[in-house]
Amino acid sequence: MKTRRIAVLAGDGIGPEVIAEGVRVLRAVERLVPGDRFELHEFSVGAGEFLRSGDPLPAETLKRIQQCDAVLLGAMGLPDVRRANGVEMAPQLDLREHFDLYAGIRPIFLFHDDDSPLKAQQAGAIDLVIVRESTEGLFFARKGTSSLADPEARDTMRISRHTSERLFRVAFQLATTRKKHVTLVDKANVLPSMAYFRGIFDEVAREFPDITADRIYVDAAALYLVERPHTFDVIVTENMFGDILSDLAAGLVGGMGMAPSGDIGDSFAVFQPSHGSAPSIAGRGAANPVATILSVAMMLDWFGAPGRAALIQTAVRWVFAKKEMRTVEMGGSLGTQAMGDAVLQAMAQTARNDVFDSVREKVGGLEADSRLDDIRVISPLSAGARIW
Repeated sequence: MKTRRIAVLAGDGIGPEVIAEGVRVLRAVERLVPGDRFELHEFSVGAGEFLRSGDPLPAETLKRIQQCDAVLLGAMGLPDVRRANGVEMAPQLDLREHFDLYAGIRPIFLFHDDDSPLKAQQAGAIDLVIVRESTEGLFFARKGTSSLADPEARDTMRISRHTSERLFRVAFQLATTRKKHVTLVDKANVLPSMAYFRGIFDEVAREFPDITADRIYVDAAALYLVERPHTFDVIVTENMFGDILSDLAAGLVGGMGMAPSGDIGDSFAVFQPSHGSAPSIAGRGAANPVATILSVAMMLDWFGAPGRAALIQTAVRWVFAKKEMRTVEMGGSLGTQAMGDAVLQAMAQTARNDVFDSVREKVGGLEADSRLDDIRVISPLSAGARIW
């Protein structure tokens, strides 16, 4: 048994509210399933910290984060707090670059038919993972400057062979545990950097002859995600494209509050909901914490605890099998804490291991043995999908 040191960065806006529910779930896992213990270290990072100290990610804080095993992050940035070059504070991006967290894993899963704005989408029909490059691409230019006095402004897209090869291998390795299909999204018909990106993808694809590999342009990808999302398995793409498409995909399964993520490197990772700080609803207890809760499940899987991750995933499926269990943003009445309460109750029931038959009947996609540690949840976050 180990003690895992987790840096908790609640951040700005709704970040503290959703992180509170994620921490409650993490502590419940400790009680319900034997395994590693968690030592949580809270740090102030984000726009609020910038207003207090003049630095959204102080050097001493970063040093202490480096001593942890992983980061659990809420949300960062506020629209009215900006750097001198006009962009928002984004220490989450600084963390990705500092720790070389090149693979942004963003699972998209439809838990219930009624939660998609698309017609005739059954639970589990939308089941894909976006693998977003998270350290370069067009975001490489984010620290540049421009002035309205200048006649023009330019940003530079960086695509490196080293990062691209690692990114594509992550995507193909992930696909080996799923439906064995990887789709590259690029703009290789226009941009030379994207043609280079595609060329590297083709090289890596030859290393995985059992995986179907196809390539589509980003504009077509946006169309096909709406027209036929069920045809996608693993999507791999550049940083900016991944940022945009993951929001679109989240909208297909209930919104940003249903979209977890993990930014993964070779030896470190940051787990966070894909949504932003949403300052317009901050402090109201109305934010959906499920993306954060599922991000905790991803973290546990990364720690090598698939049974613990499965407990959380199964509980979320159990909750969403009931139409009335929805937060305000999904047309329901539950607040942030009430949704957390519902997941915690479902976890307690699930851990007794006497509800798996009924869960399987209600939401499908589960295989259960007699012990929780043997459970494999067939989803983007499944224990079998752990590749890091």
